[in-house]
Amino acid sequence: MDIKNIMIGNLIEIKCKESGISKERIRNFLKCDEAEIQSMYESNTIDTGYLLRWSKLLKYDFFRIYTQHLILYAPVSDKDKKSKVSVLPQYRKNMYTRDIIDFILELLETNQKTKRQVIEEYRIPKTTLYKWLAKYQKK
Repeated sequence: MDIKNIMIGNLIEIKCKESGISKERIRNFLKCDEAEIQSMYESNTIDTGYLLRWSKLLKYDFFRIYTQHLILYAPVSDKDKKSKVSVLPQYRKNMYTRDIIDFILELLETNQKTKRQVIEEYRIPKTTLYKWLAKYQKK
């Protein structure tokens, strides 16, 4: 899966086919017709309300795909600036899923990136990267 360029409609369509949910159930749950559903399958973006419904219907967290994208590609925050206290919940950014770990290790195994490049570009701590290599690298 290409985490950099997310084709969410295509991913939803794949998950629908895997789950075997009937088209009638999808239409009833989303409260839309077949043409709207087909339009969502072909779309690169989907309204968050619909994405939440798809996630519930298919029992799959489609939002996590975007979270993984943020972990890998969000710009580095400026730590020198004093941050204002927000009423919004604050989430840790360094929660690496197995998909992200596999993605990083694949970059290293195929020599697309060096360890130094991975550490700098994705802001993964050196000790974390070496723990992944020891634990998950194919022997």
